[in-house]
Formats: sequence, structure tokens, C-alpha cells
Amino acid sequence: MKKRVVFALAVLLSVSVQAGYLDSPKAKAFADRMVAEHGFDRGEIDALLDNAEKKQSIIDAMERPAEKVKPWKDYRKIFITEKRITEGVDFWRHNREALKLASRQYNVAPEVIVAIIGVETFYGRIKGGFRVIDALSTLSFDYPPRSAFFTRQLEEFLLLAREQRQDPLKLTGSYAGAMGYGQFIPSSYRSFAVDFDGDGFADIWDNRSDAIGSVANYFAKHGWVMNEPVVARARAEGDLDNTLLNKLALDKTLAEWSQLGIQVEDKLPADSKALPFTLEAEDGEQLWLGLNNFYVITRYNRSTMYAMAVHQLSQLILERVGESNL
Repeated sequence: MKKRVVFALAVLLSVSVQAGYLDSPKAKAFADRMVAEHGFDRGEIDALLDNAEKKQSIIDAMERPAEKVKPWKDYRKIFITEKRITEGVDFWRHNREALKLASRQYNVAPEVIVAIIGVETFYGRIKGGFRVIDALSTLSFDYPPRSAFFTRQLEEFLLLAREQRQDPLKLTGSYAGAMGYGQFIPSSYRSFAVDFDGDGFADIWDNRSDAIGSVANYFAKHGWVMNEPVVARARAEGDLDNTLLNKLALDKTLAEWSQLGIQVEDKLPADSKALPFTLEAEDGEQLWLGLNNFYVITRYNRSTMYAMAVHQLSQLILERVGESNL
């Protein structure tokens, strides 16, 4: 009898731990809206939310992203490695035609397309092992700081799953619900994913051509300008107002920054818009000016360190590709 009681308690505990979001007031309100605004079947939505599981590890990961807890000198070492450079060259070689076509069609540098995929998923090797339904439900209903954003992403996710005839319980991605080679969040998928190889399905999960075309389209739609510089070294003259630094806004020109004590070290048009930022490098703090294309990279991930990692990786890959005449 004692063993039966223990077993029954274990079963009840297991059920309670794995319980979905069917009884959550926030989830119920979300389900009501999906039915009213998008015509979803109530039973279908309830079943999906009942299958979604809260993942504490997702909340923990949201609280400690590398961009916030590591200085540049340590953050850089994650992405600027010999292996990531050489595998970037291999990725370029194996997908040369798709990259050439995407670069020509969208006017986006092929090296930045490769670098984005390299930073995001190590060229498709690490796409994330969380069920997207779990990630987005957890962050929608159990992470108040960004609940509104992720509730919208959950809505977008269910819409794209219906549009693409995908099983929402089987799609996997990052702890933030990003998917595929380029780690598109659901709203980015619906806005920027493209069927680049013309087979009738924009497959960012397993199709490299579609992933390449989708990243290129994302950059084109956000204002990438071909053959323009990304960053420039800068120096401060006089007492610099630190409150002007590290803001992701292109609201001043190089001429205006010069008047505020930030001088660019390269010869660039004075009317070029830029944003100043600092990086904690091995040899001390560095001052940089991010130009339009740098700002475009931050639209993918709103971090100056992320954008610099993508840029530097892209340049190192480009050097190797040039050396091997690919």
C-alpha cells in the first residue's frame, strides 16, 4: 500500500510539473483573442496551450545574455575563433551560387550574410533545442519584463505555423523562440523569410538557400548599403559626455559628433550619420563610430558588441575567401 501511495504522489507531481498553460488567465485571454481576431478553433488553441510547458531554464537564460554579462574582450572570443572563420569559408564555398545570387538581388555583402549565420547558429550546427511553443509561452505568460513582446511573437508563431502547415508542437529553436539557420523570430519570418530557391516554401530551418536569401532580404529591408563602411575608429578630444555613448540611434552626423568632441580617424563624408560606442578590449577602452551598415546589423540584435562581432567575423572570412580565390 505504501508503494502505491508513493507512486500515485509521483504521478501527480509529474503531472503538476508538466502542466500546461490552459488554466493561466493570461493564456486564456490570449486564446480568446486568437479565436476572435484570427479565427482559430478554440479547442485547437486550448490543446496547444495545454501542451506548452513552462521552462525555468528559458527565464534564467533571458536574465543573463552574453551581451550583458561579458565585456567585449571576453564576448569577442566566443565568435572570433579560427574554427568559426574556417567553417565560414567552407559555408561560403558550399553555398557560393546562392550567396552570389542573394548578394546581387538584394545588394547585401555576402560576407555579412555568412557571418550572421555563423554567429547565430555556427552555420546551422546549433539551431536551438527548445520547442518554440514552450519558449514563447514561457516568456509570454511567466516573464513579465517582456511579456507583451513575446505574446506578440506567440501570436505570429501560431499564424506562421498555420500558413506554412507546420505542427507548432514540433518546431524547435532558441530559448527566445528564434528559428532556423538565421534564428528568425516569428515576426521576422513572416516579414522577411523568402522562398529563395522557388520550391514553394520558405524553409529557414533546413534549406540553406532560403536561409541565405532570407537574411539578405532582412538586411536589404533594413537599409544595408552595398560597399559602404561599417565602422570607423574614433578618438575623444576634451571632456567627453559619456551619456552620449552606446545608444542605438543614428541621430547625428560625423560633423555634429566632431563638434561634441568625437573625431573620426578615417576620411569619411562629414554628413554621414553615426553612433558612438565603446568596447572594453584587451588593451583598454576603444572608441568607435558605427555607421549606417553597423546600425543595420543592430536591427538583427540590438547590441553593439553583437554587431561588431558580426562585422569582424565577416571581414576575417572575406580575407580567407579572397586568398583562396573562391
